[in-house]
Amino acid sequence: MPVPPRAAERPRVSTLHGIDRSDPYAWLRDENWQRVMRDPAALDPEIRAYLEAENAYAEAMLAPVGPLRRRLYAEMRGRIKENDSTVPVPDGPWCYSVRYAPGGEHPLFCRAPTAASDEFRVLLDGNREAEGHPYFRVGACRHGPDHRLLAYSLDRTGSERYDLFVRDIETDEVVDGPLADATGEPVWANDGRTVFYTEIDDNHRPCRVRRHIVGTDPAADALVYEEADPGFFVDLEKSASGRFAIVTAHDHETSEAWLLDADAPDAAASLVAARRTGVEYRVADHGDRLFILANDGGAVDFRIAEAPLADPGHGRWRDWLAHRRGRHIVGMLVFADHLVRLERRSGLPSIAVTRLADGAAHEIVFDGEAYDLRLVPGLEFASPRLRFSYSSMTTPEQVFDYDMRTRARMLRKTREVPAGHDPADYESRRITAIGHDGAQIPVSLLYRRGTPLDGGAPLLLYGYGAYGHSVPAAFSTNRLSLVDRGVLYAIAHIRGGADCGRGWYLDGKLGRKTNSFADFNAAADRLAALGYARKGRIAAHGGSAGGMLMGAVANQRPDLYAAILAEVPFVDVLNTMCDPDLPLTPPEWPEWGNPIEDAEAWRTIRAYAPYENIAARDYPAILATAGLADPRVTYWEPAKWVARLRALKTDARPLLLHTNMEAGHGGASGRFRRLEEVARVYAFALMALGLAEAHPAGGS
Repeated sequence: MPVPPRAAERPRVSTLHGIDRSDPYAWLRDENWQRVMRDPAALDPEIRAYLEAENAYAEAMLAPVGPLRRRLYAEMRGRIKENDSTVPVPDGPWCYSVRYAPGGEHPLFCRAPTAASDEFRVLLDGNREAEGHPYFRVGACRHGPDHRLLAYSLDRTGSERYDLFVRDIETDEVVDGPLADATGEPVWANDGRTVFYTEIDDNHRPCRVRRHIVGTDPAADALVYEEADPGFFVDLEKSASGRFAIVTAHDHETSEAWLLDADAPDAAASLVAARRTGVEYRVADHGDRLFILANDGGAVDFRIAEAPLADPGHGRWRDWLAHRRGRHIVGMLVFADHLVRLERRSGLPSIAVTRLADGAAHEIVFDGEAYDLRLVPGLEFASPRLRFSYSSMTTPEQVFDYDMRTRARMLRKTREVPAGHDPADYESRRITAIGHDGAQIPVSLLYRRGTPLDGGAPLLLYGYGAYGHSVPAAFSTNRLSLVDRGVLYAIAHIRGGADCGRGWYLDGKLGRKTNSFADFNAAADRLAALGYARKGRIAAHGGSAGGMLMGAVANQRPDLYAAILAEVPFVDVLNTMCDPDLPLTPPEWPEWGNPIEDAEAWRTIRAYAPYENIAARDYPAILATAGLADPRVTYWEPAKWVARLRALKTDARPLLLHTNMEAGHGGASGRFRRLEEVARVYAFALMALGLAEAHPAGGS
């Protein structure tokens, strides 16, 4: 039997609010972590040796399911269309698309003449750009307004620190770059030679917007906007009309927008409305007015206001669509003649279209207990066509073009599953669990028809529950490898997400964070009570903030779960929130609380933080993953968590840590390499659930 590594204990004492805490594994954080983010090879050798020992131990423990991992990988790869492509997006004389070559890991960014869209030309070959780099990701690829130049960003470490380049489309020559330390989204001004981009500081925070003229020295790039508050991040996007570049400064509860005139790139940024704590807003321009999606004035589920472009301050906002509680306006797209809203009501998404000339409105109707809808932004403001996608847990994604004038719906693409998929072989349901305080928690369920629903089948329960992110009841080819082996797959739409409106999010953050954990456990209990599962034969799965959820429920209800699958888990919450130098700490205080200044927040976080609450008890089997260059959940969080669990837990169940030494938060890059990591997680889950030898039904 492989012997697990044991991390040395070197207690480091910290004092806050008059209380001493000892952290025996604080040494696993490299003091030069900023350098490690840029160059993973710079990691302290002792820390590297420990992480590599954990990796070796994990591989040794998973050796018996090696054949299963290979089968899972082959199954999941067999469901990917290797020569796939997106539906082309028209823009003037060209149509733009993203394609994949057979065997290719990375995307090809292409264009074709509108009249002959099959005769495409590759503008940027991700596979060629990735050569020689263990990690590679294209952040964004944007053509200029005159279709002559291409601005694109590349991440070669997984740290989300991008290099920005400009390529001449006609000659295929790189004419500018790299512009280092950028984020992924460049925005063109309308002169076709000026690019706006966001710059990251030494602590990995996007805080500055610069203006670059193609062919000039980047050292001379003008500073357009700088955010002084370390708790605010800066985003950049082009408005749908093409008239403005929009700079948004925000944390998790407050935002502020500035407009850069794309026709006059040298002009100063113009403030839309000054930030007010607790007010979030997004803007879209339409002629001489702005549409503003905002939650001010008690509009917890958001309203849409309009204001004059010349003077759009808060005092000029007037209702265009008043707030209605229970109708959460998730987003909007503004066209020349229409405004489109994506909403969530009763946990399900919907799309509403309004004709701007006279206010005539209608909804696009969908059937089903649980499904996912997404708006797909286009490149032509004057178009009457809306593009959206639909999928459900049983139905692969379908992409539609919708004529907002005639209401005609045209199916443009259905996702192909080369290995074969019949939606009739599967069933999806929506059930309701009752929380500790009476809250009704939606749970989406997927299983293969014929799977026994008497508690005999194992279940995997997924959850996230943070930042107001909703977990869609969408299609996934990967999870078919579980349900085809008789596993029931469920999603708990817990508080902290916005699945049931913005209030659902607010009821699962700050001092109410523990509602997220209680909701997840309530969902597991309810599934067991209804016969969909049996306590002790449930695998719990979550990542990032959902990994915090995994650590919390493992501490609170270890009896419920056979396995905990925690991908890049945010488990060292108290220590991270007490360190203002870390990349995400100041912007995260509105989400979790500021334990440095607020003793009550300190006590609240300490009471639930997974790392702080590990005890000498039996735990489920646990697999944790990490990314060495991860700026969101730093690698030492899962490493410390596993080290402390190994020192204190009283059972002999597997406890594994795998750190990707060449990637960051998203794991391995490439559409096939990523499947190796999914196969590892799924094989561990099937092993813990007693299905390591099970073969899929239906011959997939």
